[in-house]
Amino acid sequence: MIRRRLSSLLSSSLSRPSSLPSRPPPPPPPPLRLPPPRHFHLLPIPALVGPGQCGGGGGGIRGGVRAYSLLSLNDLRDKQPKKQKKRKGRGIGSGLGKTAGRGHKGQKARGTMKFGFEGGQTPLRRRVPKRGFKNPFSLTFQPVGLGKIAKLINAGKIDSSELITMKTLKDVGAIGKQIKDGVRLMGRGAEQIQWPIHLEVTRVTVRAKAAVEAAGGSVRRVYYNKLGLRALVKPEWFEKKGRLLPKPARPPPKQMDKVDSIGRLPAPTKPIPFLTEENEAVATLS
Repeated sequence: MIRRRLSSLLSSSLSRPSSLPSRPPPPPPPPLRLPPPRHFHLLPIPALVGPGQCGGGGGGIRGGVRAYSLLSLNDLRDKQPKKQKKRKGRGIGSGLGKTAGRGHKGQKARGTMKFGFEGGQTPLRRRVPKRGFKNPFSLTFQPVGLGKIAKLINAGKIDSSELITMKTLKDVGAIGKQIKDGVRLMGRGAEQIQWPIHLEVTRVTVRAKAAVEAAGGSVRRVYYNKLGLRALVKPEWFEKKGRLLPKPARPPPKQMDKVDSIGRLPAPTKPIPFLTEENEAVATLS
């Protein structure tokens, strides 16, 4: 009843014209001095109030904006790793106190086992059958074709009048930097060899050797071990370490029939001519 009377009195008082004389409007307030503008980003945020919570039967605040500064004092942090270190045994509140995540008793709670241990049963590495083998005597050679060498000679990067060694091929970029066991000379582009050249490589194919010898040149198969190849390709490494160049190593018995001579150190510039006895021996072996 009281609410109804108050509402009727208010409506009647608002509907009556006021008998008081009208006063002049107040003067406008002085302009405010605002601080310099700051950079803000406006981001959409999800609905903050559900339906029927903001009165009026509306759907609530379906969307809104939030302003924030690019940098504030509470955003400053030390440089920390993304994944924090797991702290064990620091109270039950952390979830890793007392038993530190190991549980109660048992072999896994008391100590550690070797990798792959499965409690006494046959581990997986022994259950899976073994396939194949790895040859410890296998050799890896970098291939280089006669066509690439001919292009480098025509470009002026290689002097055909001098001996072409593996160091020469590495310096001009004919082969990669990682020379594992040597270089194999291939017969690709053999028709481009029209002048005599002399080479020293680890291996050579029959086609490549025939093409070089047909042009009046020679190919010698030389042996270098791992240390000898490093001394041949990078002699400055020994100078930097203050070491002397190693002596050329002899090839193992299994490679005696696959080489013509022992490699020379430092890198030679003149070829060794083949003797008639060597030519006959090579012909019989081939």
